[in-house]
Amino acid sequence: MSEEIKPRKVVIVGAGRVGSHSALCLMFQHLVNEIVFVDINQEAAAAQAGDLNDLASGLGDNFVIRVGNYSDCVDAHFVVLTAGRSRRPGETRLEMLGGTLKILEGIVTGIRESGFHGILISVSNPCDVVTEYLYRNLGLPRSQVFGTGTLLDSARLRRALSEIIGVNSKQIQAICMGEHGDSSFIPTSHISVQGIDLREYLSLVHSDTDINFDDVMKRVRESGSSIVAGKGCTEFGIGSVVASIIASILHNESIVLPLSAHLEGEYGESGISIGVPCMLGMEGIERVLEIDLSYNERRAMRKSCDVVRSYVDQAMQPVEEQAE
Repeated sequence: MSEEIKPRKVVIVGAGRVGSHSALCLMFQHLVNEIVFVDINQEAAAAQAGDLNDLASGLGDNFVIRVGNYSDCVDAHFVVLTAGRSRRPGETRLEMLGGTLKILEGIVTGIRESGFHGILISVSNPCDVVTEYLYRNLGLPRSQVFGTGTLLDSARLRRALSEIIGVNSKQIQAICMGEHGDSSFIPTSHISVQGIDLREYLSLVHSDTDINFDDVMKRVRESGSSIVAGKGCTEFGIGSVVASIIASILHNESIVLPLSAHLEGEYGESGISIGVPCMLGMEGIERVLEIDLSYNERRAMRKSCDVVRSYVDQAMQPVEEQAE
């Protein structure tokens, strides 16, 4: 019989900058009361836990923040996978696959053998490939294994559009789809400003504004790279993304977010995880939404899926060879 899940317990695998800032965001929003770090560097993980415990004393909640091991996953509501090195300047996320695969095998074994049956949120890059690897190897339904996908890309997109058209980014409905990487794309046919189609909005308010979406997509794609070049990693934005996902699940908000989900025929694709709009509720992904795409958007989706699939095949090859 499975251990009963503790609804506000999260295990964060990887106690580096992304893991620690995910914990920080969860604490500031009072979403969880038990955070367990699992990291090969236990001394560093203990230091992170100690630092966050100092913060906890001023927040008022009865937080438990400690270092543990994979056995702690058995009753965790959430496991957040952030393990892996930071992206190097000039490096694509896909180029990180080799190093990430070396880390993943032991992690997957530890999580699977723990009896974990909660919701796993994958952050580690390359996000879509890692998500599919986890889905295939953990034996959990796709509703419970998914990645942050293009959620951060979409936030960057809304910020870029906000600056171009001069409206608060919260008023803009727009997402990126596809790979969390260089083959992502913007379904421009689904952009609106508080329910008003973007083209109509521009005709009403900014008749002289012409948005070059190639430039916008370039800006979105290069946003993370520019941060990495300047400070060596990204941490704050992705930490807030993790917290927003967990908040949506805990509060059963039934909202639509662009997440990396395993496809089972949606968009004519199967056998990969990639960024698509998903309905998120208390059980995780309740439904993958197959929105209507234009001809060019369908081509962009197919191209992005082909890129991710080629790397998924590479990631799964050792597993398949062992099974023969």
